[in-house]
Amino acid sequence: MSDRPADPRIAPLAPEDQDDQARELLAGAGAPGAPASNIFTTLVRHPGLFRKWLPFGGKLLAGKLAARERELLILRTGWHCRSEYEWGQHVLIGHHAGLSDKEISRIKDGPDAPGWDPFDAALLRAADELHDNACITDATWAVLAGRYDQRRLIELPMLVGHYHLVAFTLNSLGVQREPGVPGFDG
Repeated sequence: MSDRPADPRIAPLAPEDQDDQARELLAGAGAPGAPASNIFTTLVRHPGLFRKWLPFGGKLLAGKLAARERELLILRTGWHCRSEYEWGQHVLIGHHAGLSDKEISRIKDGPDAPGWDPFDAALLRAADELHDNACITDATWAVLAGRYDQRRLIELPMLVGHYHLVAFTLNSLGVQREPGVPGFDG
C-alpha cells in the first residue's frame, strides 16, 4: 500500500477565504452550528461538484439502511481503503449509531472474526466482496436478501461504492483529521 500524504495536497478553504457561495454551500454540510470539517472545506474548492455530491452523500447517510448497519459497511470500507480520515469520522458516527469500541475494533478483523452475528458478518463480507471483486456473491446476497427489501439491496452497494469514492479522494488530497478524531490506533 502506498504512503498517504502527511500534509494536505489541497488545503481546506480557510474561513477568511470563503466567498458567499462557499459559505452557503458549507452551511448545508455537517452538523448544524459546528464548524465545517476538513472534508467539506477542502471539497468546497470545487463548488459545482460539491453542490451535486453533498445531497447524494447526505441521502446515503439518511437512507434505508439502519444506522448501525450502515456504519459497519462504511467502517469496513474505510479500513480496506486505509482512509484514516474516513475511519476516524465514522468511528465517532458509529458510536452514535450504537457500535461499541469492541465492535469497531473487530471490524478490522473482518467478517470471520469471532463475535459477529450472522447478519453483521454478511454485511462485512459484502463490503469485502465489493472491495475485492466489485460484486456481492450469491451466498452473501442470499443472507442480505433474507432481511433486506429491494431498496436496501440497491442502497448497500451504492453506499460501499460511494465510500470508496470518498476514501480515494480523501487519501489522494491528503485531507487531515481534525483534532480529537481518532485514527486507526485510537
